[in-house]
Amino acid sequence: MRSTQIRSTFLDFFTSRGHRQVPSSPLIPSDPTLLLANAGMNQFKPYFLGEVTPDFPRATTIQKCARTSDIDNVGRTNRHATFFEMMGNFSFGDYFKADAIAFAWELLTQGYQLEKDRLWITVYQDDDEAEQLWRKIGVPAERIQRLGMEDNFWSMGVPGPCGPCSEVNYDRGPAFGREGGPAVDGERYVEIWNLVFMQYQRGEGDGKGDFPILGDLAQQSIDTGLGLDRLAAILQDAENVCGTDLLRPTLTTVQELAGRDYPGSGEEKVSFQVVAEHARSIAYLIADGVLPAKDGRGYVLRRLMRRAIRHARLLGIHQPVLAPTTASVIGNLGDVWPELPAQAALIEQVVTAEEESFTRTLAQGTRLLNAAITRSRDNRSTTLTGETAFELHDTFGFPVELTIEAARDAGLTVDENRFADLLTEQQRRAKAGGKAKTAEALRRQDAYRELSARHGRTDFVGYNRLAAEATVLGLVSNGTVVPGASQGSTVELVLDRSPFYAESGGQVGDTGTIRTADGTLLEVLDTKPGLEGFHVHTVRVTEGELRTGQQAEALVDGARREAVARSHSATHVLHAMLRRTLGDHARQHGSLVDAGRLRFDFAHFSAVDRTQLAAIETLVNDSLLADPEVRVWHASRAEAEAAGATALFGEKYGDHVRIVDIGDFSRELCGGTHIGHGSNAGPVRIVGEASIGSNLRRIEALTGRDALDYYDTERRLLEELSALLGTRPQDAPDALRNRLDTLATAERELSRLREAELRDRAQRLAASARTVTGGRLVTEKVTGLAPDELRTLAQHTAGLLDAGHAVVVLGTEHNGKALLAAAITHNLHAAGAEASHILIPAARTVGGGTGGKGPLASAGGRRVEALDEALTIAAQEAGRALGK
Repeated sequence: MRSTQIRSTFLDFFTSRGHRQVPSSPLIPSDPTLLLANAGMNQFKPYFLGEVTPDFPRATTIQKCARTSDIDNVGRTNRHATFFEMMGNFSFGDYFKADAIAFAWELLTQGYQLEKDRLWITVYQDDDEAEQLWRKIGVPAERIQRLGMEDNFWSMGVPGPCGPCSEVNYDRGPAFGREGGPAVDGERYVEIWNLVFMQYQRGEGDGKGDFPILGDLAQQSIDTGLGLDRLAAILQDAENVCGTDLLRPTLTTVQELAGRDYPGSGEEKVSFQVVAEHARSIAYLIADGVLPAKDGRGYVLRRLMRRAIRHARLLGIHQPVLAPTTASVIGNLGDVWPELPAQAALIEQVVTAEEESFTRTLAQGTRLLNAAITRSRDNRSTTLTGETAFELHDTFGFPVELTIEAARDAGLTVDENRFADLLTEQQRRAKAGGKAKTAEALRRQDAYRELSARHGRTDFVGYNRLAAEATVLGLVSNGTVVPGASQGSTVELVLDRSPFYAESGGQVGDTGTIRTADGTLLEVLDTKPGLEGFHVHTVRVTEGELRTGQQAEALVDGARREAVARSHSATHVLHAMLRRTLGDHARQHGSLVDAGRLRFDFAHFSAVDRTQLAAIETLVNDSLLADPEVRVWHASRAEAEAAGATALFGEKYGDHVRIVDIGDFSRELCGGTHIGHGSNAGPVRIVGEASIGSNLRRIEALTGRDALDYYDTERRLLEELSALLGTRPQDAPDALRNRLDTLATAERELSRLREAELRDRAQRLAASARTVTGGRLVTEKVTGLAPDELRTLAQHTAGLLDAGHAVVVLGTEHNGKALLAAAITHNLHAAGAEASHILIPAARTVGGGTGGKGPLASAGGRRVEALDEALTIAAQEAGRALGK
């Protein structure tokens, strides 16, 4: 049964039983607790938690999943992969264990026609009900095994829904391992379907696998996952996924690149499988917007790419491997997953650039690593030192994972503990410089907690008004709560109510004034969040004395707030137009929203050229000129995501979120301030674009009045340039181009005349050469020459004397410096002489050094008055060189 039929059989089975077919969510999840989508239930998490009531009680999906927790097992086992398709059926408070078990048994034994006596079941050790349901359906007791929490209790690995599970395992036969069921051998009795009985909510774990159960979910639900890869291997009688129609074409591509067949065993077999399997993961990750980076999900992608490249090199593949293998993935699976062919050009560009870069790193690192492995073997050591691994990682950018793999392949281990110690020490040194600042920040946080515990959160009223009556709740100075502040001092102030926006989401904090009831005047310099929901105002006391408990009027600088709001709305529009122009991967990775200007960081693999930037700027301004309404609304997190709102990775969002719509082209979760209509934000002028890291770009732009001022400055510069050229502004580029062409022609002619003059001077100098012992000598002080011209003249002169042994030494004064040049004939150089040796004593005389090698050298120094003496000394050295 081909994979397309396996998918359709699954979906048809469950849709015919009242399940809504839901598309796969992207591999980049909207859930900030997850790096990548790792299970079919990810997108349904709010339904399981009871935060949102779904429109349908049952669902079925085929979800793209990426997991790298078992990356080292890829190719070494038959069941592990870093990318897979998880076929699932879900119940949100509808059916529970009995129906889930019945559905699974019916589909496996009738839909896929698997032999009943080869199916083994595992249940959670305390789940009597699940065991009885399986026995009732016909599974004998001897093929049902109870396992502990590690095997049969499921969670996403982070706080959220969880519950006991029951797994269906298929016995692949004695050729795959020993008898005894899934409790004994996971290779022979391979898990194919996991039925999770979602009924609890878990808390934060201890990092060792244990976590607290916080209580029951609002409703009992079902989450199942049937692995397409593993089922395909069984139904197609393939040893592993690389032998199925999901990856066989890609494996064939690897064989063609390697120039040999896929072996049945050994380390080469592992390498073949790693390259093919990782190529699939790479293609899907890039298609969903992941780009290589130094951390986060970008590092997951980079690690996959580097592992694939390294294993390709182990197979003797030294030409590019990622582009052809990912292309085969697209060709094979693009009909099922249209995002692959839609992003084919992006995938090719990203993998090609990354492979070129890493190939350079790999070549250098591999040489050093091989040398270190050889030293270890020569010393009869079975361990590669942590220092070696750290030097490769820190100095040469060679991933420690590859060092560990290469050492293992050579029969060595790596001192990973020592490597970790060195890495920790490096991080400690990097942080040492900021210890005092960190200690102050910790003291300040303690002060904030004290005030927050005493007074609660700040009531922010700034969305609707720019002024508010408030009470001074507390003052913080140097991390300590203080009762008051005198005129001229700067302190941090906390109010019970504030119209001042606290810096967040890239938007700068508000400034303005606060005046107390007794006349004390405060200048608000900045506003930042101290704790969640707790605003801290940095103020300077300009008049009077400030005391805790005073009543005050807080007033935001309205003009600045409006300018910031323009920039924030423009940032949303810029984000939308970048994704429209460059692709969906061009997502925000950071921003600065300030009065009249913005800075926007986004993912992209190459520079955005001037033509693209101009097109993006036009799109942004056209969109704003259409005057779209800027609408703010509130909803649950799940409702906002279902409505297509963009959530920024790394930002924290609550259960209820604020959404900002701009027209019908931008919808983002956002807590910032905005203008009411698009036309209020423009114009926008992009003034710069540059790289800020691997696959990260930054655009800087001006907005509103600042953009107009920039346009005005450009206009005045153009008018001034036009006046200098004596033409109209619209003709200035052509006029300047003509002037530059004329100038270039004149410079070429001048250079030709200068070259002819130098050759004439060389003729005269050669004619004046003196005959000395061993050859001929020219020493002369010349005038009117630049450094390069002096060297050229010496070289031309020596060329005219090349029939025998000759030395030419010339000197001149230029820009307050004494310059010397020496040239020797090729015959003399072939005899062992060096021009630089002739100038060394002379260079010291003028207070400088010597440069150049072979038959031409130069020197220079600040002692212009010693030039004649230096020429005399150089002539003596030249005579010695000729007399040898």
